[in-house]
Amino acid sequence: MHIVRIGADATELRPAEEIGAKAANLARMAALGLPVPPAFVLPVKLCADVIAGRAHATQHLRDGLKDGIAFLESATGKRFGDRRRPLLVSVRSGAARSMPGMLDTVLDVGCTLDAVHGLIRATGRPRLAWDCRRRFLESYGETVLGLDPAPFAARICELVDAEGVTSDRELDGEALERLAAGEQALIEDRADGGLDDASAQLEAAARAVYQSWTSERAQTYRTLQQLDDLEGTAVTIQAMVFGNGGLASGAGVAFSRDPSTGAPHAMIDLVLDAQGEDVVSGRRTPDSDDAIARALPDIRAELSNVLKRLEREFGDVQDVEFTVEDGKLWMLQTRSAKRTPRAAVRIAIDLVHEGLITKDEALARLSGIDVASLVDISLVGAGRPAASGTGASGGIGIGRASFDSEGAKRLAAAGEPVILLRPDTSTADIAGFAVAAGIVTAVGARTSHAALVARQMGKPCVVGCTELRIDPDSRRARLADATLSEGDWITIEGDAGQIYLGRCQTSETRPEAELAEIVAWQSQSCDQLRAGAKTA
Repeated sequence: MHIVRIGADATELRPAEEIGAKAANLARMAALGLPVPPAFVLPVKLCADVIAGRAHATQHLRDGLKDGIAFLESATGKRFGDRRRPLLVSVRSGAARSMPGMLDTVLDVGCTLDAVHGLIRATGRPRLAWDCRRRFLESYGETVLGLDPAPFAARICELVDAEGVTSDRELDGEALERLAAGEQALIEDRADGGLDDASAQLEAAARAVYQSWTSERAQTYRTLQQLDDLEGTAVTIQAMVFGNGGLASGAGVAFSRDPSTGAPHAMIDLVLDAQGEDVVSGRRTPDSDDAIARALPDIRAELSNVLKRLEREFGDVQDVEFTVEDGKLWMLQTRSAKRTPRAAVRIAIDLVHEGLITKDEALARLSGIDVASLVDISLVGAGRPAASGTGASGGIGIGRASFDSEGAKRLAAAGEPVILLRPDTSTADIAGFAVAAGIVTAVGARTSHAALVARQMGKPCVVGCTELRIDPDSRRARLADATLSEGDWITIEGDAGQIYLGRCQTSETRPEAELAEIVAWQSQSCDQLRAGAKTA
């Protein structure tokens, strides 16, 4: 089976329909000379055969993985699962159209016990090595073996409490070694001996990523976004770079412009000493700008320059994932950013003014938006908010509180507007997002996958509300000093990230200047079409 190679000296440009949008854009970044870890891609056309369990698919899959790993070993000078210079890889999905967070990823594949000792030998960092091992076990257990993540989370909480620290970020190497041993005990009976066979790990992870195409959340998302004609996902296997190597490292997500308002400035979230899923899952709140500036003073400027370059290359606002390893920036993904309808209008106008796209291109991008009905909604006399978080998707949401997707669907079926409140943003809640008038989470980032989906759906969203405490058993929540029961009215302001009790009054204004400019473009386009028809 032919694989597609991506690297400094071996990049192959192929259409997204063959290798998925993620890999196609990764190859374009590599061709531009941007720092991209080497990778190879198993094609979209293999997806249906793997899911169906066809016999030839297994041989194609194994042949592709064997050839691809040989390429990565040559490109990196490392060996997969080695005791001295081990190669670890990520196994990621990628359809022809972006499906953020709906398909699976497995990180740190190849992190056998031999590889752990190899990482310690190569880096001198036991904490990094054991952190990779325990992250692999958690990812493999949940994604490949289909295990409930709760026991893993419970093990982490128990160890954090026993060590007297505030989070797993503060656990030392010895504690993480014990954590990994405990997590291995949770899953080794289900793993059929694959936990210390790097090739078996890789094949199982690739199969799981292909099979995530049929997950309930993925199917629901495709239906909601009219993507049912997509044929499947590709699988991208990429050499790992480590954001979890200390405070000179980290993982982040950045937008070249604000996808909520359209404002022309970069929006960057970075979690120090972390790997990518820490950010996009929404389970961790990003570090402050001050902390990042102290630890990585040059990264923000370097990343801002990369974002501008990508905007020029793709002619659109970009949403990127990146890792910083010991102060070096690595680009892992870029794609056109999901944005609110209001942001889409401002961005289209700005890109025309900057000469990046034509007026006709801008009109085509706005064709799915009822531009004439756009309004800016603001609160009137709302008073002091009950709590605040980080605004992740702009707008006002007013509805009855619900604490899970099933409750949200019940209230919506009764004709009630709903505000979905969750401990963190999970893409498994996609059905709840679809019926909600707004979303609030206790932790998470404005760049998480679920915040991104909220913007795409045009839903107001507030993340990182630390004053929110949800009790799912009683179907109640604490919001600062107030108690919320399911069905109570609340109001959220998605730009400022504020939450109010009750139903607030609102007022509406129209963005007249921007709407007038778009109407003028439409009129000009019609005149050109009529002139062309007359000439013909």
